[in-house]
Amino acid sequence: MKWSKYVKPYWKYFILGPLCMIVEVIGEIVMPKLYSQILNVGVETHNVGYIVVTCLLMILTAVLMMGGGVGGAYFGAKAAVNFASDLRRDVYGKVQAFSFANIDKYSTGSLVTRLTNDITQLQNFVNMMLRMFLRAPGMLIGALIMAIAMNPQLARVLAVTIPVILIVEFVVIRTGFPRFTVMQEKIDRLNSRIQESLTNIRVVKSFVREDREDQKFREANGELKDAALRALNVVIFMLPLMMLLMNFTSLAVVWFGGKQVIAGDMPVGDFSAFLTYITQILMSLMMLSMLFMNSSRALASSRRVKEVMQEKIDLSDENAAHKDARVQRGEIEFRHVSFRYYKNSEHRVLSDINLKIGAGQTVGIIGSTGCGKTTLVSMIPRLYDVDEGQVLVDGIDVKDYSLYHLREGVGMVLQKNVLFSGTIADNLRWGDENATEAQMTEAARSAQADGFIRSFANGYETELEQGGTNVSGGQKQRLCIARALLKHPRILILDDSTSAVDTATEASIRQAFRNELKDSTKLIIAQRITSVQEADMIVVMDDGTITGVGTHADLLATNKAYQEIYHSQVKEDAPAHDSADAGKGANH
Repeated sequence: MKWSKYVKPYWKYFILGPLCMIVEVIGEIVMPKLYSQILNVGVETHNVGYIVVTCLLMILTAVLMMGGGVGGAYFGAKAAVNFASDLRRDVYGKVQAFSFANIDKYSTGSLVTRLTNDITQLQNFVNMMLRMFLRAPGMLIGALIMAIAMNPQLARVLAVTIPVILIVEFVVIRTGFPRFTVMQEKIDRLNSRIQESLTNIRVVKSFVREDREDQKFREANGELKDAALRALNVVIFMLPLMMLLMNFTSLAVVWFGGKQVIAGDMPVGDFSAFLTYITQILMSLMMLSMLFMNSSRALASSRRVKEVMQEKIDLSDENAAHKDARVQRGEIEFRHVSFRYYKNSEHRVLSDINLKIGAGQTVGIIGSTGCGKTTLVSMIPRLYDVDEGQVLVDGIDVKDYSLYHLREGVGMVLQKNVLFSGTIADNLRWGDENATEAQMTEAARSAQADGFIRSFANGYETELEQGGTNVSGGQKQRLCIARALLKHPRILILDDSTSAVDTATEASIRQAFRNELKDSTKLIIAQRITSVQEADMIVVMDDGTITGVGTHADLLATNKAYQEIYHSQVKEDAPAHDSADAGKGANH
């Protein structure tokens, strides 16, 4: 990751900001000298004209300093804000490109912290650096030269003070860096706690667990407080110590310089200017120490941002052999597919899967919870990549499609239905951003959603809360189905997406699929046999393997696992071998 990428577009601001600060520094160096001249020449000789001219020169210098200060602050802020904006855009884009496996490495709270707090720390550091990285050294060098030129003997005081200050700064920075890293990690944990609690607030209330969630928040908040205090205590300790060293230095200058003034070896004006230069030297060291301290926090944040930017995305289409290919028919084939979520684990979530699905077929997938049904269909749009074997769509390995064209041809209604804040129409247009009102209405009717949408006062312009929390589970499922239908996919995957609707509504949705998606391949994952018994083909899964493939009647006659599911749900009292009656039931 090259930081220069975020500097080059705004190089003018990165140059003009420090240059403006140099103007201010020059003024700060010149001012004490002019003041000393008023005392040494104007006051000493009672030359009012000289005093007036010098005062006007000081006013002009002050105006130039003000212009330099304002310009430095303006260009510094502009450079820092643009730097952070571009960086945040790229980090967000990188996160959007993450595969599920990449996302699993980071908590949502951590990614939010990196996109907000960490980048803000970098923005503040860039702003501070542009205002101080020339000003502080410039003022230090300029004031040091003027002090030595004015009184080399008295300037020896600095030979003791400056090394001590630099040692203190080194110790403080070395101590502070790891503490700021820990503090950012605690911010991650707190954000994750807050997000989890607020997202699931209805569950928390329904189980009356507010006290427990409050306790978890208190723990995370307390850990952040302790980490922040440990980090900030370094700064708190440094500031008084620096002020103590500055005051000792000033006291030493007043003591030794005062003796020279009394002895007549040093003019009063020079002594006043020398004291000002000493203050400037010490203040510049203070600014440098603050710059270094902030750099330790910025380094911790930059490391966390770079982790995201340098994360290797395990799903890409860089080597795709058919990037221009599109899903045309919707034929699917699994060839000896195996998959593990944890690559160092011996347990396979999918093991040697072989399955061919014809274009336009309706396929039901059924099996016990955790048997790999969702993982299996996730391989089709490459939400995950297989560890072994191949997944082919229309005879082309899914890895040879561009991700955009592959996923454009696949519509998914996931097990966890997600809606976004905005209107119902906005959410439906995720399927087709150019969909007309008539097309949205048609899709909603097919998903049995039009009726309840029109029951709302604002109809399709009804505002949904984040996550669709102001509609029921069944309504949310039907909106997600309508959204997928608007996409007109060649392959439609429904992952237990009608579990929250009644059987009559589910039957109407299935009928709409048969009528309006005749040419689309439909994969229906379900827990209820009634949801899949009319499918062209039913796939029975158990512990990551396929244990049976066939029609409802075939499986009821030959597959023990399917028989057990059927009798537990539909005909609990019927004998297991009564396949004839079961075959008739399939036509109802």
